[in-house]
Amino acid sequence: MQRLLLLSFILFSSNCFSQKIESIFVNLYTDSLKKGTYNYINIDGKMSDGKYVPLDTSELIFWSSDGKFIGNSLFVDKNFSKDKIDIRVVTKQNKALSKEFTLFIKRKPDDERLLTTEELLNKIPSRQKRSKNKKLL
Repeated sequence: MQRLLLLSFILFSSNCFSQKIESIFVNLYTDSLKKGTYNYINIDGKMSDGKYVPLDTSELIFWSSDGKFIGNSLFVDKNFSKDKIDIRVVTKQNKALSKEFTLFIKRKPDDERLLTTEELLNKIPSRQKRSKNKKLL
C-alpha cells in the first residue's frame, strides 16, 4: 500500500510541475537558407511560467517543402534550384500550436574575403597614439 501511495505521489507531482508550451516563436539567425549546408531553425517556446526556452525535436515536429531535417537543422542540397522553401513547425504537445513560414534561398555567393588577424589589429589605433592625441587636447 505504501509503495502505491508513493508511486501515485511521484506521478502526480511530476504532472503538477511540468511546464506547458503556450506559444512558439521563430527566431532565425539569418534571413535566407544556404545551399549545400545545414541551416539551423531556432524555435523558442513561451512556457506557462512565462519563461522562453529553445525547443528541439523532443517537443517539435519539423516539416519542409524541400530539403531534409536532421534535428532542428534543414539541409539544402547544393544543386537545389528553387527560390524558397516553406517550413512548418508543430508542437508534439498540442498539434494546434504551429508556425508556418517561408525562407528564401541565398543567391549571393559566399566569396567575401575576411580580414586576417593581423589586418584587423592594424586597423585598431594603438594606445600610444591615442595617449599622445589626448595630451595635445
